[in-house]
Amino acid sequence: MACRQTKAKQELIRVVRVLDGSVEIDLGGKKAGRGAYLCPAQGCWQAILSGGRLEHTLRTPLTKDNRAQLVEAAARLGFGR
Repeated sequence: MACRQTKAKQELIRVVRVLDGSVEIDLGGKKAGRGAYLCPAQGCWQAILSGGRLEHTLRTPLTKDNRAQLVEAAARLGFGR
């Protein structure tokens, strides 16, 4: 999404807006909801978390808690530092 490179789905990380409106990382790629695929590069995660591109794609505002959870999950998985 941020770098606009074409890659296989298995190489990307899916972020999904679930039914209750929260935003989560979907490692299995099977959760129901509107999703966006992101490459696991630091620059891509910084770009989507600092701007409004993810909110636009998922069609929902990111709450402070959602943003913090995504930053924490990205750091834990080693691609958002």
